[in-house]
Amino acid sequence: MNQMFKFFTSLIFVVLILWEPLYSQDKLAQTGFQFLSVIPDARSASLAGATTTMLAGSASLWSNPAALGEMRTHMELMASQNQWIADIDHYAVSAAYRPGQGRYGIFGLSFMYVDYGEIEGTMLAANEQGFIETGIIKPMAYALGLGYGIRLSDKFSVGGQVKLVSQHLGPAVKSVDSPDGQNLIDNEVSVLAFDFGTRYITGFRSLVFGMSVRNFSQEVRFAREGFQLPLTFNIGVSMNLLDFMPELSTHHGFMFSLDATHPRSYPEFAKFGLEYSFINTFFLRIGYISNRDEEDMAYGFGIQKFGLGVDYAYSQFGIFNNVQRFSIKFSF
Repeated sequence: MNQMFKFFTSLIFVVLILWEPLYSQDKLAQTGFQFLSVIPDARSASLAGATTTMLAGSASLWSNPAALGEMRTHMELMASQNQWIADIDHYAVSAAYRPGQGRYGIFGLSFMYVDYGEIEGTMLAANEQGFIETGIIKPMAYALGLGYGIRLSDKFSVGGQVKLVSQHLGPAVKSVDSPDGQNLIDNEVSVLAFDFGTRYITGFRSLVFGMSVRNFSQEVRFAREGFQLPLTFNIGVSMNLLDFMPELSTHHGFMFSLDATHPRSYPEFAKFGLEYSFINTFFLRIGYISNRDEEDMAYGFGIQKFGLGVDYAYSQFGIFNNVQRFSIKFSF
C-alpha cells in the first residue's frame, strides 16, 4: 500500500511540474470534443459542477474518479438525460462495483452519448442556388470509459479513468470537382483520453481537499486541422457547514463546495455549490459559476431512499434560455 501511495504521489507531482509547459501555448477556443465539458448528471449540474471533492458514487467518473474509492454500497447504476442547448440531447450511464468490501478498490464504467439531431448536407454547385443538397447528416459523439478508485488510507484516495472518445460529424465533400458529387470523406475521429484525481480528508471537521485532471490526450485532427481535447484542471474544497452547529447536524446537512477550474478552452473560473439535506433523504441544491458569458446560476433537488434516488437540475444559459437534466440512481 505504501508503494502505491508513493507511486500516485509521484505521478501527481510530475503532472504538476509539466502543467505549466502544457499551458504555455495560447490554445484558448482551439479545442474540440466539447461535449466532454458538459456535466451529464443532474446533481453535479445543480451544484454548478463544484463536485471535485463531493462523494457521488459512480457519477464521480465525470468529476473526480478518486471519490469513486469512497463508495460504500456494493453496486450502483445511474442513468441521466440532459436536454442541452440547440435541441442537442446528451445521454449518460455510469456503473460502479465494490468487490471484497472495498479491499480491492472500486471499479467503474461510464458511457456518454450525444445526439446532435439531423442536418441537411449541401455542397457547392454551378446552379442558380449555388449548392445542391447531399442528404441528411446525423452527427453523433460518444465516450466509453473504464475507471478505478481506491482508498489508500483513512484520509487519502486516488482514482483514474481511461476513455475511448469518438465523434462522427457525417460525410463531407472531398473534392468539388468530382463529376458525380459523391467523392466524400467520413469525418470520424477517435482517441484515448485519461482522467485522474486525488481526494484528501484533512481531519479538520469534514473539510476535504481534492484535485482532478480531465481529458488528457494526444492531439487529434479532422482532415488537415489538428486540435486538443478540452483538458481541464480542477482544485476543490468542501465541508458540511453544520459541523459548527452539532445540535442540527443529526438530521440536517449543509454542504458547501468550491472549485477553481483551469480549462484549456477559455479563461479560469470558479464554481460554488450548496446542498441542503434532511435526514439524508430530501435534498435542495444551488450552484453558481463565475466568469462565464452565458452560464451562471443552477438549481436542483433530489430524493433518495431505499437505494433509489432521483435528481433534477435546472441551469440558466443566457440567450439559450435554460438547460434541464434528469438522473435516476439505484444502489445496494
